Amino acid sequence: QVQLVESGGGLVQAGGSLRLSCAASGRLFSGYVMGWFRQAPGKEREFVAAISWSGGNTYYADSVKGRFTISRDNAKDTVYLQMNSLKPEDTAVYYCAAYPRRMDSQLRVLPRDYDYWGQGTQVTVSS
Repeated sequence: QVQLVESGGGLVQAGGSLRLSCAASGRLFSGYVMGWFRQAPGKEREFVAAISWSGGNTYYADSVKGRFTISRDNAKDTVYLQMNSLKPEDTAVYYCAAYPRRMDSQLRVLPRDYDYWGQGTQVTVSS
């Protein structure tokens, strides 16, 4: 079992920045691929970004590419999502998720591929 706890959400004006953190516990953190998803009211949960177990490989949704950066610190069992140039359409509950690393290097983007989830943190961007 892996327990995930997000923090860092809040209210920010358009154009501003926020950094989300996700602290993991329970199993060897470096054994997991980590991802961020978000869900706005009335919408399905959508992929935001993912990072390999080593941090050497990342992948982003087109909607956040160039504005968001995912990173991890395996010594601190934490994954981060730096969000810059925020837009009102980025408003959502943001979730941290994990799955055990696999033999292939492809980073998964579907929620069903992730085994563990945090409780979410609200991000609200005002116009």
